[in-house]
Amino acid sequence: MKTIIAILLFLLPVYAQDDRYRIGPGDVLDIRIYNRPQLSREAVRVEGSGMIRMPLIENEIQAVCLTEGELAKEISTRYARYYKNLQVDVFIKEYHSKQVAIIGAVNEQSRFELQRRVRLLELLTYAKGPSTKAGQTINIVHSTAVSPCKQTDDTDTSAAFSSYKLSDVLQGDPKSNPYLETGDIVTLPEADQVYVVGNVFMPLTISLKEPITLTRAIAMAGGLKQDTKKDKIRILRQEPGTTVRKEIMVDLSAIEKKSSEDLALAPNDIIDVPTSAGKSFLRSLVQGVVPGVGQLPVRVVP
Repeated sequence: MKTIIAILLFLLPVYAQDDRYRIGPGDVLDIRIYNRPQLSREAVRVEGSGMIRMPLIENEIQAVCLTEGELAKEISTRYARYYKNLQVDVFIKEYHSKQVAIIGAVNEQSRFELQRRVRLLELLTYAKGPSTKAGQTINIVHSTAVSPCKQTDDTDTSAAFSSYKLSDVLQGDPKSNPYLETGDIVTLPEADQVYVVGNVFMPLTISLKEPITLTRAIAMAGGLKQDTKKDKIRILRQEPGTTVRKEIMVDLSAIEKKSSEDLALAPNDIIDVPTSAGKSFLRSLVQGVVPGVGQLPVRVVP
């Protein structure tokens, strides 16, 4: 047990280092040198090459991929030939090098400038979470640009696109909660939908966040109204890869009697619940006539 604790304590600085922000091209720095105001500089923009220049130092200084403390130490070392034990402080004034974006079915689509490393779940919280239309998949489109901080012998061959199950991300599953990299675009597609129309109490659109059957969809629409032709429920289903829809006739009464299987719905299905024309006409006639009869005067038949 003591050995395991010792190993974790040894690795702790390494893990902590992963969260530190590393300077990138376009960032703006303030460099302050104690008791040497003539050397201090404000608003130093890191060039696209990742380099900066300082007074008296002949060559450029690499700033990209370093933390504030590491760059301060490097600058102090460069000045060692002129001043011993020079105290240097570096502050990032403006962050411009690390941008990510989140779009799609979230409550607040936005682009973010990262001032530290951020995981997928945290970015999702900044976007105020998934919207009610969100599906169960979240994707990351990775930038094709090579990070200047990658090691030359890096063997990472990860694809430019990765996909995760939204429920796993929301639970903080480490395998589904990666750190975001510069240029990443997070997309949260809307769930596929089905539509319930016709002789139901609440015609509606249902997001297919999980498998849904015909009977459940009708129940979600408030159920059937009177005079429904239960043996003639019509489903219009789009053929994959086309705009053509085929018609599927379903006997709901048979499903209720367990003599037929409930039908699993497919994306973009339209459920049309028909009315029995004869019964509907008779009911409307009775409803229209009966109240009027009640208003007539009463006469006695001798």
